[in-house]
Amino acid sequence: MKLGWGDGGVQVKDYVFHRDLTKTYPIITHGKGVYLYGEDGKRYLDGCSGAVAANLGHGDKRIAEAMALQAEKAAFVHTMRFETPVLHKLAEKIGKLAPGSLNRVYFTCGGSEANESAIKLSRQYFRNRGEPEKQVVIGRWLSYHGNTIGSLSAGGDIKRRQPYNGYLLPFQHVSAPHCLHCPFNREESDCETKKDWSCVAELERLILEIGPSQVSAFIAEPFTGSQAGAVPPPKSYFREVRALCDRYDVLLIIDEVMTGFCRTGAHFAIEHYGVEPDIITFGKGVSGGYSALGGMIVHDKIIDTLLQYGDGKFVHGYTYSGHPVTVAAGLAAMDIYESEHILRNVKGLEGHLFEGLDNLRKKYPFVYDIRGKGLFFGIELASNQDGQPFPPDLRIAERLNEKAMELGAVFYPGNGTVNGYAGDHLIIAPPLIISEREVDELISLLDDALKDLADSLKEGT
Repeated sequence: MKLGWGDGGVQVKDYVFHRDLTKTYPIITHGKGVYLYGEDGKRYLDGCSGAVAANLGHGDKRIAEAMALQAEKAAFVHTMRFETPVLHKLAEKIGKLAPGSLNRVYFTCGGSEANESAIKLSRQYFRNRGEPEKQVVIGRWLSYHGNTIGSLSAGGDIKRRQPYNGYLLPFQHVSAPHCLHCPFNREESDCETKKDWSCVAELERLILEIGPSQVSAFIAEPFTGSQAGAVPPPKSYFREVRALCDRYDVLLIIDEVMTGFCRTGAHFAIEHYGVEPDIITFGKGVSGGYSALGGMIVHDKIIDTLLQYGDGKFVHGYTYSGHPVTVAAGLAAMDIYESEHILRNVKGLEGHLFEGLDNLRKKYPFVYDIRGKGLFFGIELASNQDGQPFPPDLRIAERLNEKAMELGAVFYPGNGTVNGYAGDHLIIAPPLIISEREVDELISLLDDALKDLADSLKEGT
């Protein structure tokens, strides 16, 4: 390895373009169950499933062997010309899990591509219907749908958007239903009682301002994920949104990339709200993190339109869409979800994890809120009991996770919880195979990290 100074005056330590060039990352050699192991022998309890992706933990030979077997049979076929048995088998399994009339599955290599595909499909759907002017997508602030230009445009993560503002598409945004920090200064109970949701009314106003004849789709996460820390919506929110989309002929895209495949105690989180979307996007947990796999599940009415008013072709695609080896990983993962009763494990441990986290909230005054469902929880950190956020430059969530890693656990820190800039949170989302004993270990390690943070805050550091 070359060590020294490159032509541009940058010191060359290795050949990796790191996500943060100022950091030195631990090297992980292997994983087993809910644990990762560093080359120095250190063990980490994976308290966030990587990026809420490794739902089935690490080192499962069944998935690895399924991938190897498929690689021996046919490692690559291009889906413009060929398909494979595993493609059909996995599509059937996913389609049968989806609600209502969402029956057709289109595969991609991850969540960003899945949301990009859904955005383009909504455009083609209306073009085929003879309404090419319906092209505006509405998203929500405090949301994240991926890092392609289309998915980034639809998302509302201002820190990720700002460096690329000149490239982003003219999509529109409304407020996310974050009742703890309601931008309309209302109480959820009041909205529910009066059936008068300011966040839904804002969406309707925007549709009418743009013109319903111009709006193609509304995209939303069922739980606001990485940008706010596992925030569930009000109970009636999505029923109201569904009615609004029906009224103005707008497609409803639900982004289940983070929440799909048992994470919240249902196959898809939207099931908790009794709503049938037009498109569900997925990723992460579909392969248990073992392979780069994602996709979208599409309502029959969209498929019928492509066949009846178009030529049956979706003018879109990726080289690795439906890649046999990645699809084989997904098929093996689906078998494990079923045979190991993963959904039952999630439901069984939900209360135990929440109780442990809630005890930490009672113990540490700066733990302002605990929210979530299944094995998908968020901890919000605040400087006082009124929810006043810490100054962003204190890096509270990052510091907490750094300490946790020193102690042997890793979580998913985030900031911008309150308004996109200020507010700290930590996502707790361990592999869905976790045991009660391992949940207790997770809580104990987090407790120790919180104690260290409390001591540093007392010292004013």
